[in-house]
Amino acid sequence: MINTRNILLAAALAMAPVALPGQAYAAPASADEITRDSDQALQQLYRINPAAAAIAKSAKAVLIFPNIVKAGFVFGAAYGEGELKQGGQIDGYYNSFTGSWGLQAGAQSYGYAVFLMTNRAISYIHRSQGWEIGTGPTVVIVNEGIARNLTTSTLKSDAYAFIFDQQGLMAGLSIEGTKITRIHQ
Repeated sequence: MINTRNILLAAALAMAPVALPGQAYAAPASADEITRDSDQALQQLYRINPAAAAIAKSAKAVLIFPNIVKAGFVFGAAYGEGELKQGGQIDGYYNSFTGSWGLQAGAQSYGYAVFLMTNRAISYIHRSQGWEIGTGPTVVIVNEGIARNLTTSTLKSDAYAFIFDQQGLMAGLSIEGTKITRIHQ
């Protein structure tokens, strides 16, 4: 389900001809909405991807973003909100913002879940002013090929990310970066 508010935010940010310093601010969804959507997305991920369900059993926490909306034409942006669950309890709410620049055009939505496997990864997200993917703990993006070879004895990285429920069309070659920041409610 595509959230209209997130589409408008991503489109507005994508059309901005300047790099945005720091983080983008938008009125966050309610905690109840984020929790409901996150729980549904996680259950859907477990149904369609047995590797995610298996990794979840060993994970110390999971950061789930049920709906990221991405839009771009030369400049691009993606935005969504989610939550961190640790021990089955909500540990905080977060937003995910991606900025990009390059040959790109289109719009799409997707969700992603990051399974945090180590105390180091959890500590990093708690103590940092935002987690920039590509810095800090090692994150492995799990595709179908990697998923077939994962077992509890081969899980060696700090975090494993699964992308799911992709809709829409986004084409191009671009440079991008993602930052995950705690939402203070």
